[in-house]
Formats: sequence, structure tokens, C-alpha cells
Amino acid sequence: MTPLSSIAMSAYTDLVRLLKDDALSGVEGKPTLKERGDKAYWYAARRVGTEMRFIYIGENSDETRARIERIEELRATAKDRQAERSRLVRLLRAEGMTPTDRATGSILSAMAGAGTFRLGGTIVGTNAFRLYEGELGVRLPLGGMANTGDIDIAQFEKLSVALQDQADPGLAETFAALKFDPLPALDQGRTWRWAQGGSGQLVEFLTPAFGDETIRDLPALGVNAQGLNYLNFLIAEPIHAAAIYRSGILVQVPRPERYAIHKLIIADRRRDGAGSLKSAKDREQAAFLIEAMAEDRPDDLAQAYATALEVGPRWRAHIDNSLKRMPETKSILESLGA
Repeated sequence: MTPLSSIAMSAYTDLVRLLKDDALSGVEGKPTLKERGDKAYWYAARRVGTEMRFIYIGENSDETRARIERIEELRATAKDRQAERSRLVRLLRAEGMTPTDRATGSILSAMAGAGTFRLGGTIVGTNAFRLYEGELGVRLPLGGMANTGDIDIAQFEKLSVALQDQADPGLAETFAALKFDPLPALDQGRTWRWAQGGSGQLVEFLTPAFGDETIRDLPALGVNAQGLNYLNFLIAEPIHAAAIYRSGILVQVPRPERYAIHKLIIADRRRDGAGSLKSAKDREQAAFLIEAMAEDRPDDLAQAYATALEVGPRWRAHIDNSLKRMPETKSILESLGA
């Protein structure tokens, strides 16, 4: 496992910070705090015609409040940040950090511009795995475990409803501009998958299920989504990441420790069997992340592992079945409690 240089790590951290600053400085309107249930969210309020429009900024936190207090400063320094972001991306490429390919980068950029990640959309699957390089400070392995043509986006259904804000332009319009076509589903009129002619790129939308894995609505994103069990564990408390494309794209991904443990579950649960190529890829990704995090973030990894085991017997069975095929990974996880 090859670590990134300290120069690359510092540059990546700076890039994410600048992208977060830009995300807030580009939203027009007066910052307003709204309570939704037991949580509070920040919005930018501005008048559109005779109505007030509330644009979602983010969940109430010390970090969000600190940026809001500096919002005028952030708006005034936008041009300087653009130049610095470009410099940091050049530096990261020179240091050998894996860039996002052109096809994926153009799609992520368009979705980010429409507000997908601002509104809680989280990249899951292999495209999320590929974005952990800067977060964990290790070079990704080349080969099958990091290859994909799919972009999977997940969002909590309750959050999508609670935000009362929408992607603009709508994602269906965004995909049409990128020459994506909706793929037919069993439920007519409910689209959760788009395919791009020629490139082979596929975008899918997912949402946590707790029982029946039916098609649900995600009103904030303006799409339908396939419900999946166990997904709630994966996308709880997501983090920001920077895709290395142009001057950087701010996206959202699962916490790497949750991604690793979730892969142990999914590897055993796949309908095509635990011995399939996809299951093998799940286990490879989990093993890589667990080995990387056991050294630098053992407490985070131990907490995610313990949380999953405590959910119930089905969760424990899926994890145990995967670990029977992964003796070295099993040994690492067991040593965390030592």
C-alpha cells in the first residue's frame, strides 16, 4: 500500500476546503435557519417574483455557521479561489493522484451544478471508492476493483422530502442535455436509471429501504430511486470529497469505514451469489479499505464494525459469511478490540 506524499495530502485538504467555500459563496440570498423535525438546516432566502425561494445550504453545524459568518468575504475572494483550485489540481496530478476520467467528470460536474450533492445526494459504489484516495492518503490499486462505468447516487427519502428544495435544472433535463436516455422500469413512468448512448455510462438512483425494496420518490432531486436494504448504514453521516477534474468538483461520499463494512454485507447478499465477480470485487474493496484504515483510523473502523454487528443477526450473518472468505481481513477487524 503506497502512501500519498505529504504535499499531496495538504493540497487535497486545501482543495476540499476551497470547494466548500465556493459552494456557499455562490448561493445568493440571506442565510436563514429553519427547523425540520429534530434537525435544523440553513437556507439562502431570496425573492423570486412575488414568492420567497429558499435554497438549501446545509445542515446546521459549527462548520456551516463559521462559513456563513464569512459569506461576504467568501464572495469577494471567489476569483482568487478559482485560480488557487486550478493550481492545486495541477499539483495533485503531478503528485500522481488519480484524476476522474473525462466522461465521469463531465457528468459529476453537471450534477453538482444542478445541486445534486448540495441537496444530500451521495455517490456510492466504485466511484465513491475511487474518491477515497485523497481522504485516506493512499494510492488506489490499479485493476478491476477500481473500474466501473456506473455512477450510483443515493439519498435518504425523508431528507429529500424535508428539504423542500429542488435541483435546478432538474436532473431529467440535465441528463437530456448530456444525451442520457431513461431506461424503462417495471413501474411505468418511474425512472431511476439513465444510460448515455455511446459511452456506456449508467447513472442509477438509490434510497434506503427497510423491508420492501420498492421504487420511491426523491422530490429534491426530481427522480425516482430503487429502495435497498442496508443502504441506510452506508450513507449515514456522509463526507465531502473532491473529484480531480478541471478545477475540482465538490461531491459527497459515504464515510470510508462504513463503505468497507457495507461491502462485507453486500458481498454476501448479492442475488448472483457470494462467489460472483461482483461479490469478489466487494470483498477486494473492503479488504483494501480495512487494511488502510486499521493503521491510521482504527477507532473509526472499530466503531463502524461494532455498529453493524449490533444491528441484528442478519447483519452479523452477512458479515461473518464474507469474512470466512477473508481470513486476513477478519484478523485485522478482530484485533481492533484488543
